Amino acid sequence: MSKVISPLQVAESLTARWSPKIVGEVDEAYVKVAKLHGTLTWHAHAEEDEMFLVLKGQLIIEMEHETVTLHEGQFFVVPRGVRHNPIAEEECLVLLFEKKTTQHTGGIEHAKTKSIEDQLHQN
Repeated sequence: MSKVISPLQVAESLTARWSPKIVGEVDEAYVKVAKLHGTLTWHAHAEEDEMFLVLKGQLIIEMEHETVTLHEGQFFVVPRGVRHNPIAEEECLVLLFEKKTTQHTGGIEHAKTKSIEDQLHQN
């Protein structure tokens, strides 16, 4: 059964940073929210695109050939295979749209890496 969800309210309630929480599913994709501050790590998703929508704050996405800055209400899709490094200089709340096969930090294991199981049960 479907329910109404406020991604902003869920993201604001998160205590852990860089730990996405799955809040919905659309076909073969997850809808996630996260609270970010600082930097994650350089990584890529070989087979999946990754969409970042800024709910609150500002997000910088470094890529090898360009850097984009997203403000509240803006989104950007990092194409599959593109190495990127998300940076939030101040606390930032985001909504992510990713295929269910998307690993948090691509194939790179990092101290901040969260499994899909972690993302399903994140508080």
